[in-house]
Amino acid sequence: MSTDGDTAGGAGRAMVRAEGVHKRFGHVEVLKGIDLEVAPREVMCVIGPSGSGKSTFLRCINHLEKIDAGRLWVDGHLVGYREHGGKLHELPERAVAAQRRDIGMVFQRFHLFPHMTALENVIEAPLRVKGLAKDAARARGRELLERVGLGDRVHNYPNQLSGGQQQRVAIARALAMEPKLMLFDEPTSALDPELVGEVLDVMRGLAADGMTMVVVTHEMGFAREVGDTLVFMDDGVVVEAGDPRQVLSNPQHERTRGFLSKVL
Repeated sequence: MSTDGDTAGGAGRAMVRAEGVHKRFGHVEVLKGIDLEVAPREVMCVIGPSGSGKSTFLRCINHLEKIDAGRLWVDGHLVGYREHGGKLHELPERAVAAQRRDIGMVFQRFHLFPHMTALENVIEAPLRVKGLAKDAARARGRELLERVGLGDRVHNYPNQLSGGQQQRVAIARALAMEPKLMLFDEPTSALDPELVGEVLDVMRGLAADGMTMVVVTHEMGFAREVGDTLVFMDDGVVVEAGDPRQVLSNPQHERTRGFLSKVL
């Protein structure tokens, strides 16, 4: 049981809560005070120009980047720190790794192990990190590959798969750890246009199943159709947030209008 501010909220608490999150790289302030909440089962889509801080914020949620100020909670627990006497103390790497088990992340690039089959890629973490029995891991891995439409590709190596298929293996691999939260960092941006749909279909299925998701994306159609909330970021701040259909059809801020005029 956590004390001294390690937990936030109680019943009905947010899955993700950011308060005044700042992040700098050297003299460049990339995040300038992000305040956001993502409810359980919510799909939040984050859009904005290159360099606006979207991917950095996503990486802060699972402590791949350390924040310089503010607080970040996932499922009520401070990420990467414990709070004692009003001060933050960084958690040891083992404790941070334990937190990350509950947070699946899918990157632009697939980062699959090239010497492992699709099934071996999916079961690697459950075997090594969770200590799952091999037979159970294989059965679960096959289920997950079936779920992402790759039941017939379990023995294929990454170089035998298209980019879209590799990204779907990456999604199955993230799901194998049974996360509470899925983070997607522009998961379709490295794909040929004809392969984008098959990845978005898998993500639609996850949303329909109630997975909490934060998705950095350029796919406005997906944001409009699947997103519960659309966040527009620019220059390290949240400029506008709301119902995706409202924001896309009637943006309230000049910066949002300018951005959407270029991408829609």
